[in-house]
Amino acid sequence: MATQEDPGKFELKHLCPETLARRGTLHTRRGAIETPAFMPVGTQGTVKGMLPEQLKEVGAQIILGNTYHLYLRPGHERIARLGGLHRFMNWDRPILTDSGGFQVFSLGELRKIDEDGVRFQSHLDGSAHSLTPELSIAIQEALGSDIMMVFDECIPHPATREYIAASTARSTRWAARCKAARTDASAALFGIVQGGMEQDLRRQSAEALLDIGFDGYALGGLSVGESAETMYQVMDWTLPLLPQNRPRYVMGVGTPENLVEAVTRGADMFDCVMPTRNARNGVLFTSFGRVSIKQARYLEDSQPIDPECDCPVCRNYTRAYLRHLYQSNEILASVLNTTHNLYYYLQLMRRMRDAIATGGFMAFRDDFYRRRSSDGEV
Repeated sequence: MATQEDPGKFELKHLCPETLARRGTLHTRRGAIETPAFMPVGTQGTVKGMLPEQLKEVGAQIILGNTYHLYLRPGHERIARLGGLHRFMNWDRPILTDSGGFQVFSLGELRKIDEDGVRFQSHLDGSAHSLTPELSIAIQEALGSDIMMVFDECIPHPATREYIAASTARSTRWAARCKAARTDASAALFGIVQGGMEQDLRRQSAEALLDIGFDGYALGGLSVGESAETMYQVMDWTLPLLPQNRPRYVMGVGTPENLVEAVTRGADMFDCVMPTRNARNGVLFTSFGRVSIKQARYLEDSQPIDPECDCPVCRNYTRAYLRHLYQSNEILASVLNTTHNLYYYLQLMRRMRDAIATGGFMAFRDDFYRRRSSDGEV
């Protein structure tokens, strides 16, 4: 269990002898997280289409909550009065909260950045708000977050080097303010490495955050339109700069292939809306690639989504039925598709953990790619 002296205690248990992949345990005040780990995204106090009980059934150890959305509705102070986010949504395992920065910066013309923070208009009703590093931490503490993220700017891609340098330096100053603003010593606080796609700026950001000192470190500013090759290059530059005895979180990533490649490079934690959003759009992840369940070929297909999957959906429902639900715009389509996709993602992480622990990660990686028929939908 994490303590106030070390709220993000990380035990490194196994290292792959052929890659930088690592197996560990991250301790929080609400329980341990076995890494590598994937965090389902619960934007507004819910992972869309899933009961908390179902999340546990498919293997979720930790979920992500969204500071920006919960601040606007129903409000962090109201959630605090109601006992915190865990009680509010009936989830008793760890929650990581993002800082709100990504959502604010995605507002484009509706926001204005300065040294103090960001002034923006709500996407809900156009009302004016200001989000600062200090307020971001106050919101996350009010929610009862177990792992908080510093307030930073997610730099767009492409951007000029001048813009990237200025933004990264400001995010570093904001990170120091976030640490100074923290009052809950039992909640972990992670720094976020920025620097765009510039190797020297990534190094400068990482070194500055290490000087400030955080309970864990994240790579931000990825999955913003860059190629997969560029994403992996940034990981290659940056992950080795981060301490071995602290968790490494790659934010907003990604496809199953992205996760395997990031784990190969030494990353421990991930979040992405891909499994849940794709589920609602009828795209399902399997051991052999993606399945677009809306296709006519599945009209009378009595097979499960993935014959090798033992999730509740694959055990009980056919492709034909799932296609019927999707084509009929039934709510159950989202529920079943999301259940399968999250199970697939969480089992992928479990299989990687097991492979690292037994010394077979490279064999796992080779088999993962061998079995996938294509990068597209099938």
